[in-house]
Amino acid sequence: MQVLLYDLFLFFYRVGITLASPFNSKAKLWIEGRKDWQEKLQNLQSAKEKRIWIHCASLGEFEQARPLIEKLKSQEPKPQLILTFFSPSGYEIRKNYEHADVVMYLPHDTKANAKAFLDLVKPDVALFVKYEFWFHYLNELKQRDIPTILFSSVFRSEQVFFKWYGSFFRNMLTKFSKVFVQNEQSKQLLQTISIASEVCFDTRFDRVYQVAQNRKPFPLVEKFKGSSKILIAGSTWPRDEDFLAQCINENVLSDYKFIIVPHDIDLKRIAALQRKMKTQSVLLSELNTENASSAQIIFVDSIGSLSSLYAYGEIAYIGGAFNAGIHNVLEAVVYYIPVIFGPNYNKSEEAKELLTLGEALSISSFSDLKTVLQTTSAKTNHEGKKYVEERLGGTEKIVAFLKNNL
Repeated sequence: MQVLLYDLFLFFYRVGITLASPFNSKAKLWIEGRKDWQEKLQNLQSAKEKRIWIHCASLGEFEQARPLIEKLKSQEPKPQLILTFFSPSGYEIRKNYEHADVVMYLPHDTKANAKAFLDLVKPDVALFVKYEFWFHYLNELKQRDIPTILFSSVFRSEQVFFKWYGSFFRNMLTKFSKVFVQNEQSKQLLQTISIASEVCFDTRFDRVYQVAQNRKPFPLVEKFKGSSKILIAGSTWPRDEDFLAQCINENVLSDYKFIIVPHDIDLKRIAALQRKMKTQSVLLSELNTENASSAQIIFVDSIGSLSSLYAYGEIAYIGGAFNAGIHNVLEAVVYYIPVIFGPNYNKSEEAKELLTLGEALSISSFSDLKTVLQTTSAKTNHEGKKYVEERLGGTEKIVAFLKNNL
């Protein structure tokens, strides 16, 4: 009965997205991208090397998988790697990812699709990132005795696994051969439902540290910075931008310049933000030797530079925490600078931990932001440095497990 209800829910979910697809670009990509999926796998070369399937929900989970993928691909013999995504926001950005042999959408989770997909892929091991639980795929992997690993996962008591009505979802956890969790609390929670796990720090620590060590230089941003300090705001949403506009227009930080990286880099939207913030601004794509020194704000109008740009900041404002959830704080913390964010951070373990350490600050209003900015000194975040460096090595731990168990 529970499997039937699960299938009905997914059926109506697909119907809803199909109906929305003529009017919603993401829904259209979600539907169109899954058509004729078998063709992507027909030419998969047979090989003596191990074949690994890694599944990510979206772009954030891909960033957790990325250091593992690149570590695996740096070894000899190189394994074949099939990378799947659930969401267009992950697939569309990483569909040409050079370290994967195949990049594709995960076909709809049906019994027939799961069988057909695994018949074509024939993985030696399957890895799921953080929060991906698809019954038919997990069940088929279990029946075929294919090692299946969940990594970088976090569990909280309010999740369905720990409710009286969560037996179906608890059963899905039993399909995994190995579960790596990010913290001891998750391990203890899983023990209450008889699921064994092992603590292994989030692989994103390895990723952001690697990016920081090999960051892209921006000479014109250095010219823009000059002798000024910089507040860099990453992945901002409208509420974040309203607060930042007030901050800039009231000259709260008179000795600072600003780099703002909107979540939505639509040029019309950025132009509206430029008009709202009453000081000289320039797009990163239009920054040159003439305007770099005189501009007070850079608006970043491209994807992929934020993690390197944080290096120029003395303070970071992390966007998204007035909406569905906070953006990646680790990209900023790896440069050992204080971070500020809104109130919706409960799903970010690192945000909660940094608040406990006193190396992050949460705000709920512009008044909060103003007070924080006037009292927070730009400084080297020594606890943040220690926090990051103590949590490196998760990638190596998973790779070692794969070597020993394949």
